[in-house]
Amino acid sequence: MFAAVGNLAAGIEASHTRQRLSPAASSAIVGAVECRFMGAATDTDLLILGAGLSGIGLAVRLREASPGRRLLILEARAACGGTWDLFRYPGVRSDSDMFTLGYPFRPWRQPEAIARGESIRQYLEDTVREHGLLPLIRFGRQAIAADWSAADRCWTVRVRDVDTGVESAVRARWLIACTGYYRYDRAHRPAFPGEGNFAGSIVHPQFWPTRLPVTGQRVLLIGSGATAITMVPALAEAGARVTLLQRSPSYVLPLVTRDRIGALLLWVLPASFASRLIRWRNLFLSQAFFGFARRFPRASRRLLVRQAARLLPKGFDVGRHFTPRYAPWDERLCIAPDGDFFRAIRSGQARIETGVIERFEADGVVLESGEKLAADLVVTATGLELALPSDLALSVEGEPVHYHDRLMYRGMMLSDLPNYVHVFGYTNASWTLRSDLIACRLARLLARMDQRGLSVAVAPRDPEVRPEPFVNLQSGYIRRHAERLPSQGDRAPWRIRSNYYADWLENMLSPIEDGVLHLS
Repeated sequence: MFAAVGNLAAGIEASHTRQRLSPAASSAIVGAVECRFMGAATDTDLLILGAGLSGIGLAVRLREASPGRRLLILEARAACGGTWDLFRYPGVRSDSDMFTLGYPFRPWRQPEAIARGESIRQYLEDTVREHGLLPLIRFGRQAIAADWSAADRCWTVRVRDVDTGVESAVRARWLIACTGYYRYDRAHRPAFPGEGNFAGSIVHPQFWPTRLPVTGQRVLLIGSGATAITMVPALAEAGARVTLLQRSPSYVLPLVTRDRIGALLLWVLPASFASRLIRWRNLFLSQAFFGFARRFPRASRRLLVRQAARLLPKGFDVGRHFTPRYAPWDERLCIAPDGDFFRAIRSGQARIETGVIERFEADGVVLESGEKLAADLVVTATGLELALPSDLALSVEGEPVHYHDRLMYRGMMLSDLPNYVHVFGYTNASWTLRSDLIACRLARLLARMDQRGLSVAVAPRDPEVRPEPFVNLQSGYIRRHAERLPSQGDRAPWRIRSNYYADWLENMLSPIEDGVLHLS
């Protein structure tokens, strides 16, 4: 059985022949695609929204499985890469290891398991070029609404040119939303009393200026999430004197950046085989720790807090600054590559304070405790705004779709919504793991429909299935928008699990026609 599963995994992860185009050929095809697809009366088979991590991966998988299908990608920004093209703040990097965040069909070959943003951006751009996707991407095009027609058996998508505001339409057999989980145009930014009195600059990391000097500056960084933990050592290394101000602590887990065992495997074994071994090993370790943390929250809390204490100066108030009020994995863990966050504190270049802001003053902020924190620059790493499926106005025969009333079928389709896929990755592991499973299952679904000469797939809602929250996290960006998210069900195939192995076996081996999905 394990040999068969291994062979299946190898087959699923096999890459297809790379395609390269000259700039002249690319330009010619781009023009043809614009003419063919952007008119209101023309069709495409697969319309992917977003050219980020998910969109690129799905495009490669679907072209590999069905090279004859017409495919178009709409990207609202001027470049591909999504998050990894947008974020340019100091120290931006992955918070998942790249052997699992990278694509199975294009394994990560560098020794750094935790990679910097520019390396990930280059990896994505290289993937687009090598697989010939550039002619299929329409940059500066934002989908704003989509309506399903039963008579035409297709979606009509209203598309806006970001630069000119001119609207057009695309008719697509399938609509696939790969828009990530947070908004690019807006961040969570609470207002603080007296902000107008501050004489320095206030910047959110999501909109970091191209040139912002920090050397010698007193930087007050507000927040305790992954972005804040990432920026502290980067700002300290750049010569800033950093104070991290948090309302409440987060769990910070040190991880090594360079995977020595992985580097050895890549050196002595064929690259594709070594990458699969590293991928499955890292998967096992991350899933094992997640399972341990959820089953034994007190023990995992002690483990994480003690680990932090060992890396901090003697006498540091770990109870106040590094002991969260929630259990591990109620929110995502923050990663400190090679313990750089703790090293910045030990060096004295960075310090941490826990408290609530009472007001801003000209030269800093005053806490409710009465303590004043001086600052020349304030960085508000205060969170994200969730990018919801409902940001795209969907309707069926003109009737608006209310997302919260819909259940997610196998983590990929919304109940009673034909030929629509929404990609949402794991929250407890690399995003790409689930997005790739969705891509592979969608490819199987399309092949089955071709075999039977069918064109419409829909998952009718089972009235006996009890709805439950879509994401089992207590993070602020989830809580703020919970009522606008779709739901999951209390049983399969409506249940969204956080176990890659179970999902892998189910998605790859379970039949497409499972008694729930209706093909017509």
